[in-house]
Order: sequence, then C-alpha cells, then structure tokens
Amino acid sequence: MSAYFADEGQGDPTVQPVPASVVRQVDAADTTLSNPKRAVISLGSNLGNRLETLQGAVDALEDTPGLRVKAVSPVYETEPWGVEPGSQPTYFNAVLLVRTTLPPSSLLERAQAVEEAFHRVREEQWGPRTLDVDIVAYAEVVSDDPALTLPHPRAHERAFVLVPWYDVEPDAQLPGRGPVVHLLEDVGRDGVAPRVDLELRLPE
Repeated sequence: MSAYFADEGQGDPTVQPVPASVVRQVDAADTTLSNPKRAVISLGSNLGNRLETLQGAVDALEDTPGLRVKAVSPVYETEPWGVEPGSQPTYFNAVLLVRTTLPPSSLLERAQAVEEAFHRVREEQWGPRTLDVDIVAYAEVVSDDPALTLPHPRAHERAFVLVPWYDVEPDAQLPGRGPVVHLLEDVGRDGVAPRVDLELRLPE
C-alpha cells in the first residue's frame, strides 16, 4: 500500500492517501506504546526477489515489539551508490516512517537482525546485498557515536533516501541538515526511477 499520512497535503499524484480506517487501526496500535519516538528507516535490495524482500522487511519491523510502521513510501528503482555503473544489479528502495519505544541502539540491533534474516552478507563496502535496513533519523537526535551516527551521515546526499522520504513526508526535516525538500533540490533525482507498477503494503 502506498502511504501518505491521511492528513498530509498533496504531493506525487501517483501516491494515494491511506484509507482513514487503516490510519485509525495503526493509531490504535500506538496505544500499546508509551511515549513513542519517530524514526525514519531506509530499505534497499539488489539481490534476489527484491520486492518480496522489501515487503518481508516491512512485515518483520512491524512484528517488532515496541515498533509500529506508520507509512510506507512508493518503490523506486535506483542505480547502486558508490560503484561503477553497470557493475551491480539495480536496487529497489523505499522509506518507512515508524514510531517506536526502542532506544536507537535497540532499533539498530533489530534492523541488523532483519538484514541477517534475509541473508545479508557484509563482505565489501558498497557490495551488492539482499537487504539494507538503515536508520536515517531518530526523533531529533544528533549523535556522532561510531556505532550509530544519527542522522545517517550520508542521508543528505542520497537521492534514493530523500526522494521516497519526501513522498511520505513532504515537510520532513533531516536533523542538522534542514528540510528534505531543499536537500533534494541540491541532490536532484537522477538515477531514481519510480516503479508505479510495484507496491509495498502497509501492515494491517
């Protein structure tokens, strides 16, 4: 399910609002969370069944105690970042907005566990992978902790993060960097192609 928050303004005309009934269900689930924090998570896959893997990651994150997936972006097909053009398969990318009571360190552990469940192998930097689960931002936290730098240190220069994030949250701000719309103007949309024939479902 492509996912705007129901009360968001107009954006990409291919992105339809989430039905109010679904929003109510997700909001009701939030009553199980005490003082949840907002987080932005980026998903990417360029090996295997990419769409199935991304959907599996969405579902696995939703199944995490203390975490609720609030919005799922459209799917984009993108060129691999940081490698020679044509040297790897293209990626499918998406961004999730979540609310969670997990602290950043526990959210990172869960993200890595989801990657491992889909046989993520860390053999080389920028290498192909079945699944990437990156924490882009956590509330307004700015931290240079080497275990988890927040916000993600390269998010501001990655169109494959900024484009889908803008789709689900047009007024988003990247902590320490400013409005996503301005960052996207600087980076541009080259190499990031919407896949309107594909869709990720928001967990029910």
